[in-house]
Amino acid sequence: MRFNNYKPLMALAMLIAALSLAVGISACGGGSDTTSEATEAESPGKEEAGEEAGAEGEEAAGGAEAITSNPENAKVSLTIGSKNFPEQEILGEIYTQALRAAGYKATSDLSLGSETVALKTLKAGQISGYPEYASTALTSFFGLEPEEVPSDATEAWEKANAELEKEGLEAFEPTPFASANAVGLLKTTAEKYNLKTISDLEGVSEKLSLYGSPECRQRIDCLAGLEKLYGLKFKEFKPVDISLRYTVLEKGQADLSILFTTDPQLSAESEKFVILEDDKHVFPAGNVIFLTKKKTAEEAGPDYEKTILNVQKGLTLEVMQELDARVELEKQTPKEAAAAYLESAGYVK
Repeated sequence: MRFNNYKPLMALAMLIAALSLAVGISACGGGSDTTSEATEAESPGKEEAGEEAGAEGEEAAGGAEAITSNPENAKVSLTIGSKNFPEQEILGEIYTQALRAAGYKATSDLSLGSETVALKTLKAGQISGYPEYASTALTSFFGLEPEEVPSDATEAWEKANAELEKEGLEAFEPTPFASANAVGLLKTTAEKYNLKTISDLEGVSEKLSLYGSPECRQRIDCLAGLEKLYGLKFKEFKPVDISLRYTVLEKGQADLSILFTTDPQLSAESEKFVILEDDKHVFPAGNVIFLTKKKTAEEAGPDYEKTILNVQKGLTLEVMQELDARVELEKQTPKEAAAAYLESAGYVK
């Protein structure tokens, strides 16, 4: 599937009622995308969404507000950071461009390395804020084991925020999408065994082989959790480099493979690959939370948090898959993908 003409996101159409700039794509979602379910339920109809998105300062589609520039924000300079891989860079650009539209003097720094480097940079005041995954914050910063991270996005955010506040930091509410491990397979295999959820593997998994990363045996969001919490046994488990997670499915070397919920292949090749729903909510919440200093948020004023939360409303799992595909597969720049998202969703004109 091609995306060169900014074909519309099916998920975006589902969530924000399909604006005229969007073309549908099909993708299967899983993981702890609980926030998006509530958001999608409130989405207006297609015609209503299009009308709302067209008015400056009124509601954009899906209940999100079109961004209005506030002259008072011009005196505030913000630097939005991100870790240096595509998904993070896209998010960094979305936040930066949205804040700029709100009137802030906003620039981006998309060169941060690991989460520890990113947090150190934030604490040093070199950036104003950056997107982090709730599960990463809890395990890397505060020492929780993966099985101790809530699968519910709100619970994970509250748990992380309680710890961050002790250090003068805060996390804004989480994105609808979660970037997490998932059990993936060919669509033909799913149809053969009528598989939609991980629980559907009961009585079937013994016939199927599973491939995952070498540490998968010990991870609660991998083989360990599938065996212990879902009670599954597989015909075979083989460790494989994560870069081959789709190759082993295509070559018939594995029936099941551990994928990532926001993999671009799940958007670009949605007729070939699917992921199974984590229906017991075992895998830790990988929703994004925007980290910033409490002092920065206070000095920037209410439009800072409001703008961040506003532009997150359209970021469902399927939309993030699509945006990742545009950058990783179609070679758009993060800046281009972010700008197209903000425009198509009605945040900016």
